[in-house]
Amino acid sequence: MSPDLWMLLAFAGLLIAGVPVAFSLGLAGAAGILAGLSPAMLATLGTNTYNSIAKYPLIAIPLFILTGLIFERSGVALRLVRFAQALIGPRHGGLALVAVLVCMIMGGMSGSGPADAAAVAMVMLPSMTRAGYPKPFSATLIAVSASTAILIPPSVALILYSIVVPGVDLRALFAAGLFPGILAGLALLVPALIVSKRYGWECRGWEGGASVAGAERLRVGETFRQALPALFAPVLILGGLRSGLFTPTEAAVVAVAYGVVVGLFVTRELGVKDLWALFGEAAVISGVVMLIIALAGIFAWAGTMLGTFRHLAEWIISLSDSGVLLLVLIMLAVLAAGMLLDAISIYLIMMPILIPVMQHFEWNPVWFGILLAMNIAIGQFTPPVAVNLMVTTEVAKIRLEQTLGWALLFVVAMAGALALVALFPEIALWLPRTLGYNVG
Repeated sequence: MSPDLWMLLAFAGLLIAGVPVAFSLGLAGAAGILAGLSPAMLATLGTNTYNSIAKYPLIAIPLFILTGLIFERSGVALRLVRFAQALIGPRHGGLALVAVLVCMIMGGMSGSGPADAAAVAMVMLPSMTRAGYPKPFSATLIAVSASTAILIPPSVALILYSIVVPGVDLRALFAAGLFPGILAGLALLVPALIVSKRYGWECRGWEGGASVAGAERLRVGETFRQALPALFAPVLILGGLRSGLFTPTEAAVVAVAYGVVVGLFVTRELGVKDLWALFGEAAVISGVVMLIIALAGIFAWAGTMLGTFRHLAEWIISLSDSGVLLLVLIMLAVLAAGMLLDAISIYLIMMPILIPVMQHFEWNPVWFGILLAMNIAIGQFTPPVAVNLMVTTEVAKIRLEQTLGWALLFVVAMAGALALVALFPEIALWLPRTLGYNVG
């Protein structure tokens, strides 16, 4: 059996045995080294793990994780929900629309789907339940909407993609993800509104009573003022990037500082002790992410030295001369991987294989990165793993299998948005081109 096969089988076997992804990657890489290289090459393990994480742009990942946690605990989600409710008014599907919009805005602060889902579910689920929405539908809608965080900047997944794929401008990726993220949100909203109207949910408003027009207008102004610090956060991040005031990594620092100011002095729902606890929580989450990246370096180095990734890429290219057919097959493979693995693991495992394929068919790397992100977003709410759904079903106190039917409905909706971006690349590429970024 070839060393390539030994390494891949070791990785698959360790995953099936329940070994965490990070250690599966590291141990499989070591197995590949033993099978095809000199045992003395195991001395490179330390160097490979260090080189994997010794990259300046990676500093942005723990900082954006911390930003999401700070805004989550600062009462920002609640203020956004109140503003959206006041703006939309009581109507069929009103709360569904609120849930989607708030998830998209929160995604522009945290860059993480599970964090987004947790923050919005805590606020929205009680209101939606009182308005007549079934808990399985509400939990699914919030989990699905939170998956747009992987597209709307700042996205932790897109940061990693820019590091894995040489020569890709992170600012171009951030800009390219904005319109596909909005398109995905609209695609989710259409079935949500249709279903809400069909079943008569939210017939009489959130609390079961009609609102007075004048009072509603007054409430819009009041809730807008309360939500303004939250609404300004994405503007600050994206505006600073566009103006060149700071780099993406520096933007993460600015976002943390802004979140601290909002939590301590504006909403006043954070204290110094709370911040210390959030630093610890962010360190733990970031440690998990960095451990995956570090040990994936062993797998990547072994795969490169053995030629495993080159062999797999050549095999994929040999399947068909049609770039369209191979793109569809790759999207299906990434979707299957997204149902089992997190975005970071998928990028680290699959990109060394897909980069040669992308270059062979001359696919635009920014556009291809957005397609992958949209596909991984679908995986975040598709069982059996469905990390976002795990979060919202835990908050709703329901079983994951109760959401399966609703999840499939939204998979179809999101797949439609993915197909549009695949067919019309300018949906993703127009904005970064207009802003003057390098799109490859």
